[in-house]
Amino acid sequence: MGYELAMKILVLSLVLVAVAGSIPPSKMLRRVPAAIYVFGDSTMDVGNSNYLPGKNVPRADHPYYGIDMPGSGKPNGRFSNGYNTADFFAQSMGFMSSPPPYLSLAPSSNNLVQTAFATGVSYASSGAGILDSTNAGKSIPLSRQVQYFSATCSKMVASKGSGAVSALLSRSIFLIGIGGNDLAAFANAEPAHSDVAAFYDTLISNYSATITELYAMGARRFAVINVGFAGCLPVARALDAAGACSDTRNELAAGFNGALRSLLAGLVPRLQGLAYSLADSYGIMAAIFADPLASGFTDVASACCGSGRLGAAGCLPTSAVCADHDRNYFWDGIHPSQRAASVRTRAFYDGPAQYTTPINFKQLVVASGTQ
Repeated sequence: MGYELAMKILVLSLVLVAVAGSIPPSKMLRRVPAAIYVFGDSTMDVGNSNYLPGKNVPRADHPYYGIDMPGSGKPNGRFSNGYNTADFFAQSMGFMSSPPPYLSLAPSSNNLVQTAFATGVSYASSGAGILDSTNAGKSIPLSRQVQYFSATCSKMVASKGSGAVSALLSRSIFLIGIGGNDLAAFANAEPAHSDVAAFYDTLISNYSATITELYAMGARRFAVINVGFAGCLPVARALDAAGACSDTRNELAAGFNGALRSLLAGLVPRLQGLAYSLADSYGIMAAIFADPLASGFTDVASACCGSGRLGAAGCLPTSAVCADHDRNYFWDGIHPSQRAASVRTRAFYDGPAQYTTPINFKQLVVASGTQ
């Protein structure tokens, strides 16, 4: 197949995905009781970081975050103008939005347990990394997110019994999206080329430990999102005099993604009953950026809300905001806009086969018995 024909097919697929995104979730799926447990960084966070102490914690608690959020238009902890990736995945399953943040529920054991059974819980935190050292003291690292889930499970068992919890978790979806902050910290440190392989090994070892630990607690269905086109984020482009993407950062992300893909495939024969869908954030971003207009975007280089070069200096109450929030891929210097998150998630859920492996998110949901 020629390159031009392949691109035309890809563009048509993305357009169809965007159209599908306008269909109400209630018309797509019929949900039966199950839950979603969310782990990750600011692309998944729905407010946990708002509860962390310290002035240096990255928070989406000010304008213009949440400006397009249905029903409020106010900041809500999401690094977006509205819903984020976790929200759109939950909506595809039939929920209203992502489950609420753990730290909003933790003060009341009864509230935590009831929510954990009804919808699930989000443990994701802005700035979080696979490594504890990434943004230490400013986020909830992945290891602690798993500890919080373990504490949740203990309360669930005490309230409902181990049988009920095991049955629920086996049908639930564990959504994970993390790694970008680790790669950014590593790239910013300007490491020697020889350090990259060891860095990958450390990340993958910790990722493997996370999935294995969640599996031991009853998790069986994992929806995993790899690291995106890291060198083409506005914050990365702003480092280049011409505003070009960083090939080094993209290559670093691609290498990690390859290692993550191998890890997940290798875990299946070791962990009986484990199933997963790996979504290619890197691939879909590369495709959209190659022909933005085909997906309805007019700007894939700068932030809609921001200041400084390419709007990369941050989305603040004093920032300039683009006129049409749906036409910029990025809301701020790092995070996708609400529409970009929708297009991505629809592709991962039931879109072109090249964006998920070995099955898509919808097939994973069906396999878990939640449809």
